[in-house]
Amino acid sequence: MSALLEHVMSPEVRPFAIAAAMIVIVGSIEVLSMLVGASLSEMLGTHVDFGHPSDNGVVNAISWINVGGVPLLIFLLLLLGAFSITGFLIQDIARMVAGPLPASVASIGAVVVSVPLVRAASGAIARVIPKDESYAVGLGDLVGRVGEVVVGPLDQGPPGRVSVTDIHGNRHFVWAVAAPSSSPLQQGTMVLLVDRADTRFVAVKAEDELKPPKPSLSS
Repeated sequence: MSALLEHVMSPEVRPFAIAAAMIVIVGSIEVLSMLVGASLSEMLGTHVDFGHPSDNGVVNAISWINVGGVPLLIFLLLLLGAFSITGFLIQDIARMVAGPLPASVASIGAVVVSVPLVRAASGAIARVIPKDESYAVGLGDLVGRVGEVVVGPLDQGPPGRVSVTDIHGNRHFVWAVAAPSSSPLQQGTMVLLVDRADTRFVAVKAEDELKPPKPSLSS
């Protein structure tokens, strides 16, 4: 045991031993934080979005390595693990051939080898871990959707209600008035939302080809 500890803590492999120790420390913090109802992974993931372009070159580099956008904590653990393992392997091979390399040289080699490994691993993990999906839509996303007048008729006076579904199939009940050139739109009429002012939409009668094939809400 003492020989193994001496080997692990020798100067030429110390950076890789520290990386391995950080994996244990970070993993322990994550477990403890989950026990108290928090999550280190969520706290890290709320500050920077590595899935989108940025003016920061470091963020863009991380985004390129972290293909698929795995959670930042998983990415850090992958990076530490790859750096530690490849570093130990480099020094073991060097020791068998001639002798251990300086820690700085071995660290550079470990980084060069780790980057493609982490990129490949994060891409594989991103394909199997579940991703958060957002079904939230803004009011502006409902413009151009076909709905049904459920409280009407719609005219140029006080608004009525239109039932409309968003691109995810979620139903919304919005305030709407008829377009200035439109005749009153009776309850049960299928309408097209063509414009919006604040929370009030402007509707016209939907052409037959725009109407959904399913029965209307009133039927």
